[in-house]
Amino acid sequence: MRRRLIQSTLAVVLVVIAVFGVSLVIVETRTITASAQERVDSEAVRLASIVDSRILAAERITPELLGDQFGADQYAVIRIPDRAPIEVGDRPDGDVIEATRTGEEGETVTVQEPRSAVTREVARTLLIIGAVALLAVIAAVLLAVRQANRLASPLTDLAETAERLGSGDPRPRHKRYGVPELDRVADVLDSSAERIGRMLTAERRLAADASHQLRTPLTALSMRLEEITLTDDPDTVKEEATIALAQVERLTDVVQRLLTNSRDPRTGSAVTFDIDEVIQQQLAEWRPAYRSAGRAIVSSGKRHLHAVGTPGAVAQVLAALIENSLMHGGGTVALRTRVTGNQAVIEVTDEGPGVPADLGARIFERAISGRNSTGIGLAVARDLAEADGGRLEMLQATPPVFGLFLSRTPVRKDAGEDRRTVR
Repeated sequence: MRRRLIQSTLAVVLVVIAVFGVSLVIVETRTITASAQERVDSEAVRLASIVDSRILAAERITPELLGDQFGADQYAVIRIPDRAPIEVGDRPDGDVIEATRTGEEGETVTVQEPRSAVTREVARTLLIIGAVALLAVIAAVLLAVRQANRLASPLTDLAETAERLGSGDPRPRHKRYGVPELDRVADVLDSSAERIGRMLTAERRLAADASHQLRTPLTALSMRLEEITLTDDPDTVKEEATIALAQVERLTDVVQRLLTNSRDPRTGSAVTFDIDEVIQQQLAEWRPAYRSAGRAIVSSGKRHLHAVGTPGAVAQVLAALIENSLMHGGGTVALRTRVTGNQAVIEVTDEGPGVPADLGARIFERAISGRNSTGIGLAVARDLAEADGGRLEMLQATPPVFGLFLSRTPVRKDAGEDRRTVR
């Protein structure tokens, strides 16, 4: 493109020089020729006048007398009746410009000038015109190069931006060039880069969330299947297989929810559910892991509480809290249910050292972890809780107490205190 811009600009300038330069040469040549002819005519008239005055005064007319008043490149012949011709100057060779005038006393004055003088003057004029044309061409080339760089460099930048987008680098450049059309293209590319960046971020987040949320159900399912392979009791096999099937259904629900949230995080499937059922399900799933660690998990508080939400999402939130206590906490893990206002609260606590003071409220931020873990478990849990219209908070740092707040529906049965322990 740069070469084409330079060539097109240079072509325009050359055409203009050719049209106006040739015309100027023709005009100047004619002007110089006409001026030379006028000069010779004027010199002939002047000499005729001098000769007339000399004849009338009966003065002597000599070549020396007239030569002092004559041009160096000119030649004149004065013919007076009954006298010999008088020559002034050197007779020119070749083509000449000539003018003849007859005086009042009958004398004839012929003045000649070599045409080579006109040719030299025309050549000087052509040289000046050529120099001006060359300067115009140089200026046009410099201007064309500048304009070509001004237009080609932004296009190169835009091409590099598009190439970066295609290679997976969605960072917008926010660079403008002062050319409306090019700036419009840059705006579109920057907008596309931002959209691609958001899409890639959402995809990475989905992959991280899926990896984290599917890990626990798959681990529990794997443990159930191992127990099936280690026993020959048909009743135990049947029981463990039934639990494994239930875990597969919950795993399917986790996958479906992940896909739904990736398309539209505001999409929900809230229903009225029994909190006790979700807690019992989590206790059953985490029993083997806590047994292996030599620890216990217990539940207490009000029974027969009903809340509005998605059971699968609530189960995933509790699973994240229970897993967090298993990995980072210590001692017995307790799940307590209580009522505050029109909300049902599920508290998860353990006897571990708690949340470090330097983390504080940042514990729910992604990639924030007190130990060597992914740091997304609590962030995902809070997102799930908020998507269901609830909220997840850290109520106490030491010992750690996390509370899941859910909208509550009227209780159908008398709620009483009950402590359930699973070891």
